[in-house]
Amino acid sequence: MGHKVHPKIHRTPAIFPWDSRWYAKKELYPEFLEQEIAIRELLGKKLKDAGLDAISVERSPKEMVITILAAKPGAVIGRGGSGLEDIRKIIERKILKFKIKVKLNIQAVAQPALSAAIVAQACAAEIERRLPFRRVMKQAIEKTMSAGAQGVKINMSGRLNGAEIARTEKLGSGKMSLITVRSHVDYALAEAQTLQGKIGVKVWIYKGEVFGKYDKFEKQAEPTHQNHSSQRPAPRAPSRPATAPARPIK
Repeated sequence: MGHKVHPKIHRTPAIFPWDSRWYAKKELYPEFLEQEIAIRELLGKKLKDAGLDAISVERSPKEMVITILAAKPGAVIGRGGSGLEDIRKIIERKILKFKIKVKLNIQAVAQPALSAAIVAQACAAEIERRLPFRRVMKQAIEKTMSAGAQGVKINMSGRLNGAEIARTEKLGSGKMSLITVRSHVDYALAEAQTLQGKIGVKVWIYKGEVFGKYDKFEKQAEPTHQNHSSQRPAPRAPSRPATAPARPIK
């Protein structure tokens, strides 16, 4: 029997850190958890067109720091920072009830084509515009592989192209190592709302094996990946035998 595990949770102790970093006592834990879920849902709706990749929440007794990783930071910040300020006021007033202050940080995604969340959202947006699902999957895979990924897999489920019977279609390219804990696999799920119903889009992107921890919210160099390419190194040229020094002719 198959046993499918979320790729990120499977690697959280080894490679990925937690996106939520706070501590709460037993009586306060349900309230804090409900607030964070509401914040993530709000940001997902408000920043739908900004290419949202990930959200990190760090909470202390007096302040909450929210880091947003997006492909279009300008769409989040708005003109003169008005968009960011409006989001901060909504979170403080409606969700946190003015109990603690909120600080918002925005970071840009270096390579949006290698982000599973951004690729899944782009596929869902094209499905909502009634584009053929097979063309959407092929274009997304080609764009991701050309950006440097070692493997891509896309899964779409639902009433594809308005069919009467729902089905699942899969398309992939390259290598996909899901069992190896050291494999750097990015996974995301997005939903496209169509007239016939919802269509689920799942995206897996394999970027090679990573050594050490990898935190996408830290502004640091990319981790060292091991590239398992099939190209062999060029053969060495045969070394010439050392010639003996010339002897004088008597």
